[in-house]
Amino acid sequence: MNLTELLEVSFNPANTILSVLLILSVVYWIFTIISGIGDYDIDFDTTPSAEIETPDGLVEVPQDPSAFIQFLKFLNLDIIPITFFLTLVLLFTWLINVNVSYFIPLPNWMYFITIFPAFFGSLFITKYISAPLKPIFKEINHKGEVAYDYLGRIGVLKATIEHDKLGLIELVINKDPIKLMVKSKDGSLLKEGEKACIVDENPDKKFYFVEKSYEL
Repeated sequence: MNLTELLEVSFNPANTILSVLLILSVVYWIFTIISGIGDYDIDFDTTPSAEIETPDGLVEVPQDPSAFIQFLKFLNLDIIPITFFLTLVLLFTWLINVNVSYFIPLPNWMYFITIFPAFFGSLFITKYISAPLKPIFKEINHKGEVAYDYLGRIGVLKATIEHDKLGLIELVINKDPIKLMVKSKDGSLLKEGEKACIVDENPDKKFYFVEKSYEL
């Protein structure tokens, strides 16, 4: 396939959609690299039912994640940034459909249909290709900065906690507000608005243990 043939196949009626999306994706990453805008990820918190404060209000996190969330975690999207993952999926979908369009003669409308199996196949290709990157993304956050060590830090509780109840604590690190799921270390009552110190981390790294802080 020479360059002229590649361009013709890439911009046939079906592949034009994928080609334009791929170009926009490249533009996005160029803009991201230049401007330093961070990536976005999905919250996969699956801890027992607790109220989490979000810009839209309070959301109850279910104890058992839905099948959809489990599928996203299967694709490594609990660690791999969503835009990075989707860019790879789009690239592989484009590669597959362009090659199908070139090597398999079909009516043009059929190439719209082949996009769907190409997309689903690309999900699994991307899952396995991105798997070696998981340790890297675990060690850094999605802005490319070293992950913070929260142990010993003091924050303000955003919900009253006691016994096994989970709540939220807000820390301010380098002027950035950070909210974490927490539980009382000894089960004692800690009220909303009180200062608490993070003293330990759950083995599964789903939440932290806190004690009351007497720091003024």
